[in-house]
Amino acid sequence: MLDGLTWLLGLSAVASVLAAGFALLAWRRAADQAAASELARQALQQALRDLRSELQQTIHQSVQTQSDAQDRLALNLTRQLHELTALNDRRQHELRATVDQRLRELHTDNAQRLEAMRMTVDEKLHATLEQRLGESFKLVSDRLEAVHQGLGDMQRLAAGVGDLQRVLTNVKVRGTWGEVQLGMLLEQVLSPTQYQSNVKTNPLSDELVEFAIRLPGQASDQPVWLPIDAKFPKEDYERLLDAQDRADADAVKQAGHQLARSIELEAKRIASKYISPPSTTDFALMFLPSEGLYAEVLRRPGLLDRLQALRINIAGPSSLAALLNSLQMGFRTLAIEQRSSEVWKVLGVVKSEFNKFGASLASVKKTLETASNKLGQTEQRTRVMLRNLQQVEALPAEGEPGLLTDMPPDDSDEPTPPAA
Repeated sequence: MLDGLTWLLGLSAVASVLAAGFALLAWRRAADQAAASELARQALQQALRDLRSELQQTIHQSVQTQSDAQDRLALNLTRQLHELTALNDRRQHELRATVDQRLRELHTDNAQRLEAMRMTVDEKLHATLEQRLGESFKLVSDRLEAVHQGLGDMQRLAAGVGDLQRVLTNVKVRGTWGEVQLGMLLEQVLSPTQYQSNVKTNPLSDELVEFAIRLPGQASDQPVWLPIDAKFPKEDYERLLDAQDRADADAVKQAGHQLARSIELEAKRIASKYISPPSTTDFALMFLPSEGLYAEVLRRPGLLDRLQALRINIAGPSSLAALLNSLQMGFRTLAIEQRSSEVWKVLGVVKSEFNKFGASLASVKKTLETASNKLGQTEQRTRVMLRNLQQVEALPAEGEPGLLTDMPPDDSDEPTPPAA
């Protein structure tokens, strides 16, 4: 409708323009006539007034028509909006009802499946839990039994430690323990002929040293002994350890001095009882069966120098093992030197026998060469005999056995001359 009004307004404007053009053309043609010009001007003004009035009416009609069209459009849109709203409400209600129905069905189905899953999980969980609990209880029972056995072993060990403690309170038994450890070290490193136990090393005394290592002397039947005696001042060492645990500096110092005096006193006894050159070496060894005790003795300032002045060297389990290994290497070197002359004698005998073997080998070679020549000659004579026998005709097969059996035996060693 608006397009039609616009088209009408355009058409009116065109008509007005055409009228004005025609009027202007008429005015030009009648320009020489004043009256005609005045008439034309008046006609033009009238035409313009008519055009203005017509345009106003047309615009008023267009506005009125547009307003009516807008009212009808608004009414139509309102009616369609109400219809769409009602349709949308109805669709939403139906969709809500459908969704509610589907949700109820889904909820029921999920509840059933969850119940089935819960029952299955409960069954499996119950079975697994029973199995795991059984295994756990069995494992705990085994561990408790092992702990019970361990406690029994610990009780027996504690009883054994108590027995050992009671045993070690006896000085004689402590010395026996150190002597056993020393004997085990000597047995592991040296051969039985290289050491001896309970040896009288001092001809002027009846004291017997626990162990002595046999060293070679000037004569083979007069060895030189290296005395070794085991000492273990347990009470002094335990007092020192107890003072160190209590962090009592004065007690540590006093126990250290007491331990040093005990070690030095034992060294004097060993030197006076067992060292007697030339039957023995000019020093002896004091074996301390504990590495901790050996370390404490080494830590005492000046004690090692005083012991060496008394011709006593101390050794722990590790240092004694190293010393015995060194002695064992020396024994092996000495044995090799002592038997070197025997080796040279054996090599001389081997050389003489090897010369005889060379002569025998040359004789065997000559005999083999002679036999080889004989075989060559025999082979040559065999070929000559075969060449001569080619002219002899062969007998039938039926007559060969009888002919051979009728022939007299030939006792001569000379070969039969071939037939001509």
